[in-house]
Amino acid sequence: MLSLDHFVRPARAALSSSAIIRAQGKVVFSGIQPTGVPHLGNYLGALSNWVKLQKNAAPEDELLFSIVGWHALTLPQDPAALALSRRDMLATLLAIGLDPNRSVLFHQDDNPAHTELAWILNCITPIGKLRRMTTWKTRLAASRNANDESEVDESLLNAGLFTYPVLQAADILVYRVLSLRDPTSKMSKSSPDIQSRILLTDTPAQIQSKIRSAVTDSIAGITYDPVERPGTSNLLTILAACTDKNVMDVAATYEGKGHGHLKKDVASAVEEIIKKPREEFERIRHETGFLEEIAKTGASKARERSEVTMQSVRQLLGLHH
Repeated sequence: MLSLDHFVRPARAALSSSAIIRAQGKVVFSGIQPTGVPHLGNYLGALSNWVKLQKNAAPEDELLFSIVGWHALTLPQDPAALALSRRDMLATLLAIGLDPNRSVLFHQDDNPAHTELAWILNCITPIGKLRRMTTWKTRLAASRNANDESEVDESLLNAGLFTYPVLQAADILVYRVLSLRDPTSKMSKSSPDIQSRILLTDTPAQIQSKIRSAVTDSIAGITYDPVERPGTSNLLTILAACTDKNVMDVAATYEGKGHGHLKKDVASAVEEIIKKPREEFERIRHETGFLEEIAKTGASKARERSEVTMQSVRQLLGLHH
């Protein structure tokens, strides 16, 4: 009888060998959902790191970056909005500097190997294990802007969201790759308050307005203390990330200064870091033919890469002709 170990053990072996035998190169996969315009937290937490990874990767390394449409469907979506978001997200990945000639950029839903492997893994994944995972609660809580998971209504749970971790596993195992985890950001695309996040499409005036309205405190001076001064510390964190400096070093430069000075510098730093991606995004977002060609080429490469794994999987299952 087959179990999850039939797939996980070979994958672990592949991960170990790719990490140790540098000459063979690594294969790295990461994905982002096509839900709304990416915000500053997405950019600093994940997208800018993808660009750094591309820049620093060895010639033999393979990089796959996907817009994960199947994951987006685990929560209700407006079809027209989703179609636009898929295209805009691809334009964003190109705008921030990902090179389709170096990295494979594709829509997850253009490669059926993801869902094929997910179904196979679903058939051998115990319900008990899925119930012990809280991914679906976290997703529902975020979509409902709930304060915590205890406020989640389980009647809203669908089968796709319940098996969300299985699809995540399939995303990784279908390429036998090293995984990048998209870090959790304090900003949220699902928040109803547009002032709570800085979008990569925001104008300089919008950025300044949002930073000026950021909640701080009435304590004199500027210090980094996430527990006692979360608002001030958040601004320092953003400034440190935008300038690629240590947050404590940044805080030290504001001795004797106030929040007005800090907010002005944060707004300038944010504008500086997203100015070029914003301009490039606006330039290419409506070039539908170009974006479709990029997606088509990337999907072809992804399918070719994943088919090697799927042939082995089908053979193990007795589905191979």
